[in-house]
Amino acid sequence: MADQPSTTNGRLGLRRIYETPLASDGKRILVDRLWPRGISKERANLFLWAKEVAPSADLRRWFHKDHARWPEFRLQYLAELDLNRSVSIVERIARNDITTLVFANADLEHNHAAILRDFLIARMRTAPAPETNPAGGNTK
Repeated sequence: MADQPSTTNGRLGLRRIYETPLASDGKRILVDRLWPRGISKERANLFLWAKEVAPSADLRRWFHKDHARWPEFRLQYLAELDLNRSVSIVERIARNDITTLVFANADLEHNHAAILRDFLIARMRTAPAPETNPAGGNTK
């Protein structure tokens, strides 16, 4: 994963914030609620910090107490994403540009960014692109 983002569809990848940014990352979106330790804004090289799409603080704390809760965490986070209007901002970017979701977690498999990536890919495959009005907001 150090050379290029881990991608599923060629347009939406994952990368740890501690890895060197690459031009092939496209638009880098930090999807953690908390700013990662030891990373400057310059080093992060982000297009957007979308902390609103991260798991709620309560869910994050609940999961970090016991990682065996992964299956339930995944279900609860997916339920949060279904109700989260900020997801459409990240989705719109991912539909139009090569995008990399950036996160701090050292666990590459059991982290919310992987859940979010899979959620977005499924949504982009099954739903039409959100319509926008001239002011930039969703019309739906």
